[in-house]
Amino acid sequence: MTEDEFDAFYAVAFPRLVGQLYALTGDHGEAQDVVQEAFVRAWDRRRSFLADEAPEAWIRTVAMRLAVSRWRRARRWVDLVRGNPPADRVPGPGPERIALVQALRTLPEAQRTAVVLHHLCDLSVEQVASETGSPVGTVKARLSRGRAALAAQLSAGPDAIGARDDDGDGRSAKESGRVR
Repeated sequence: MTEDEFDAFYAVAFPRLVGQLYALTGDHGEAQDVVQEAFVRAWDRRRSFLADEAPEAWIRTVAMRLAVSRWRRARRWVDLVRGNPPADRVPGPGPERIALVQALRTLPEAQRTAVVLHHLCDLSVEQVASETGSPVGTVKARLSRGRAALAAQLSAGPDAIGARDDDGDGRSAKESGRVR
């Protein structure tokens, strides 16, 4: 079968096969996926396809086997999950973590990035510089300023955290000339 003949065959057979597999699977998206996968497998055999004399039957058989295989895999997964239920839910972040994240949000983006990469991701100053494309001295300055701002924010309590502007420039409304 030539490429043009295969394309014509695909155009005629694909919708019909999807309809048939949809009846089998009950899921239109799944039917499209398995029929498409069967056509992909047939593409590699297109030169010898006429010898089979029933190319649509061959594709339907492959698509049905793929659908059954996927169903069995999904069924095994469900059985596995039922037998071994997931662990209890992971507790949410504590008040300290929430305060830290709120305080980090008040920092200018460059300082926040440096602090997070260095202190939370455990990157060295040189690695932070490489990742951000900044000189090492600049990263050190950002870390110093960021730590000082965080210390002030966290020691002042939650009221001070909300006093900063949340637009990411790290300046309060008073500092930026926008009093609310």
